[in-house]
Amino acid sequence: MMFLMFFIFSSAVRIGQNLLITSQTCRLSELFAPVKLVENYFPGVAEKAKEQMIKNTCESVILTALHPRTSITVVLQVIHDAGSLLSCCLNASFVAMMDAGLPMKSSFCGLTCVIGTDGNIVLDPTAKQEKESRAVLIFGIESTEKKVLLLTTKGSCSVEELQRCLAICQKASEKIFQFYRDSLRRKFSKS
Repeated sequence: MMFLMFFIFSSAVRIGQNLLITSQTCRLSELFAPVKLVENYFPGVAEKAKEQMIKNTCESVILTALHPRTSITVVLQVIHDAGSLLSCCLNASFVAMMDAGLPMKSSFCGLTCVIGTDGNIVLDPTAKQEKESRAVLIFGIESTEKKVLLLTTKGSCSVEELQRCLAICQKASEKIFQFYRDSLRRKFSKS
């Protein structure tokens, strides 16, 4: 059994570190070896819920059978939040695990979209757009079959609107997966 832990602040031996910027939201992700917490951090209910969503999404793609009795800690630290925070956290988590060389079944990415009061759908919204929208939808999508690994909503929307948002996010995920591939290509071509 593998344990994935998510902390906002901690200190340990760093395996990999990545800075991920989407629009104006900035996320620092780090993957650590076994951890000893140095700072006391008491997350609230909202932070713990986000941690659990990220943990479940990551566990769904990691080949856990290859790492019995292993603990992996992913540290996500908010540098600046201008919207789409949970999807940015998902992307930063994946990039950190990929950078550390964890074997995974597939890639995944996080995407946020909002449905405005006029019914328009906006992908990668700002914090202001999230507050003014009728519904905020956050998807975690895997790369091979474009399956939904995570769906969380805030607000109300119809089934048809949900399906439209899913289709838009699945199409947009192709660009994120291409970004992952290009990043790996650049990393390994710098030898």
